Amino acid sequence: MFKKILIANRGEIACRVIKTARRMGIATVAVYSDADARSPFVQMADEAVHIGPPPAAESYLLADKIIAACKETGAEAVHPGYGFLSERASFVEALEKENIAFIGPPANAIAAMGDKIESKKLAKEAGVNTVPGSPDAIDTTEEALKVSQDIGYPVMMKASAGGGGKGMRLAWNDKDVEEGFEATKREGLNSFGDDRVFIEKFIEDPRHIEIQVLGDKHGTVLYLNERECSIQRRHQKVVEEAPSPFVTPEMRKKMGEQAVALSKAVGYHSAGTVELIVSGADPTGESFYFLEMNTRLQVEHPVTEAITGVDLVEQMIRVAAGEKLSMTQDDITIDGWSIENRIYAEDPYRGFLPSTGRLVRYRTPVEPWAGDLRGVDGVRFDSGVQEGGEVSIFYDPMIAKLVTWAPTRDEAADLQIAALDRTELEGLGHNIDFLSALMQHERFRSGELTTGFIAEEYPDGFEGAEASDDLRRAVAAWIAGAECTERARAGRISERLNGTPSPGSDWIVKFGGEQFDVTLGEGGATVNGEWIGGTWDWEPGMRLSTVAAGEQTFGVQIQRDGAWWDLTTRGRQYRGMALPARLAEHAGHMIEKEPPDTSKMLLCPMPGLLVKLHVAEGEEVQPGQPLATVEAMKMENILRAEKAGTIATINAEEGETLVVDAVILELE
Repeated sequence: MFKKILIANRGEIACRVIKTARRMGIATVAVYSDADARSPFVQMADEAVHIGPPPAAESYLLADKIIAACKETGAEAVHPGYGFLSERASFVEALEKENIAFIGPPANAIAAMGDKIESKKLAKEAGVNTVPGSPDAIDTTEEALKVSQDIGYPVMMKASAGGGGKGMRLAWNDKDVEEGFEATKREGLNSFGDDRVFIEKFIEDPRHIEIQVLGDKHGTVLYLNERECSIQRRHQKVVEEAPSPFVTPEMRKKMGEQAVALSKAVGYHSAGTVELIVSGADPTGESFYFLEMNTRLQVEHPVTEAITGVDLVEQMIRVAAGEKLSMTQDDITIDGWSIENRIYAEDPYRGFLPSTGRLVRYRTPVEPWAGDLRGVDGVRFDSGVQEGGEVSIFYDPMIAKLVTWAPTRDEAADLQIAALDRTELEGLGHNIDFLSALMQHERFRSGELTTGFIAEEYPDGFEGAEASDDLRRAVAAWIAGAECTERARAGRISERLNGTPSPGSDWIVKFGGEQFDVTLGEGGATVNGEWIGGTWDWEPGMRLSTVAAGEQTFGVQIQRDGAWWDLTTRGRQYRGMALPARLAEHAGHMIEKEPPDTSKMLLCPMPGLLVKLHVAEGEEVQPGQPLATVEAMKMENILRAEKAGTIATINAEEGETLVVDAVILELE
């Protein structure tokens, strides 16, 4: 067994590998860029080596710097995590020349599966079902149009070396191809150094199912059941679970056997994933097709670990050291249900725009990396950041992964909701409310999932989870109770009052366009004539409170902002004000400040790079017309005109780095 390994990655996956290596008694080496100098993974490792400035192309993607760090520290093997060099066959070959082990598959398997065009051909030869599409790369927009028309819309344009949702665009018509083909090529080139693009038929009502495989160097390959990854946004996975609520034992066996056949065909060993697209319209489950094989550990591997009890990182290390797998296919079982939610630095209230900034407050429901594969009491928190740290523009926007395990799917989802309520994150936009809303959504609970779930259920954007009448009344009571408590405290401090709030005090609470009449009482409150029994442990200054209302217990995050109260619970934010009933009638006379008119400006919605200006000064534009393309978090975002007008001035240049709300251009 290895005595020391180097992790050629960063963030939560570096922490993840270090945790298992530490348990196995293996010393670890971290490599880090300037941006990560104070990151948790650097602190967790036994040694750390600086490898360059923040851009990945100048640090984490430089194989020679990784190899030099191995030589400097005496590391015998490299675990690549995911992303960066994890699927670079040339990196594996370079390690082999230096007699350094690669904790992953052989170079030939990476090369074969890393090329989506060639992997599709190999899959077909191995007897795996494949999606109809172009057999070779496409060079021009004109050729892309012809191929798309021949296949029949809708089609998916994919960068051959792409992954992680990057370099993928859905086209429903010729216009989508004309606008998106070149952008797909650019994303492939910028993110993966390869601008080849192919096109394949888009399966409607699709479910994204993947099979986890694990093989050793002695010819054994096993499948560790499936994961459901259908809830995606812009082809980026958001929620994963194992097992799938759709897959039957018969489907599981067929999918697993095909995944094993493909793995053996390329001489695969280590952990890997065969991704499949399944037609949700086919109740027989026979219509599943090969998408790609990821020759590395997946972001969502914890859900497989939770239901099988197999530590995939440990197995990867043992396989790389030459050990045989100690299990057989019959040993792989399914115990309970596990769900993973990806907490991203993106703002769902602003169209999921990427967000960057410092984590001025970051408190988690359980200690990150505490417990075993199932965490603590079924809650596992995999994180690579800490309070005071920064989420920058240089890397993926994922902040953490919240993983829950329970005997049933509903119980695992309920654990997610409770844990999300207790995840405090301030300083940048995040998707915690959105994840909670997904876990509560009736359609998610029914298991009727497709990759179009988010677009179909939130066509007009996200405004918060649905709130029942009971919950809104409870919120009104909480706001009135907080105001009463705060005023009582102020009275005690000033020594003008005895500080004891009146049990029968009457309040008017306003939030979300609604007004509530609240009378506080012992052990609860009367809201709009209805009694709500409840308790809470909140005191002035507390940011997180446990509230019992009726038969439910909630985690509620509370902040005071002037006269306003900001509450967050169950995936929704509430901004409200409570006034004594005798003063409420005067509130309507307060003058509200009007926000500035920005309707004639194109504002940059996120920090990013202005890649392209599509218009010039004096040009007339129509609603929906592309105005500018901004790249953020390695993704290109097309900004379009919201109304007709004429370009009056252009205030930014291509290649310029913009801040949030920077004025790109103005219309007249």
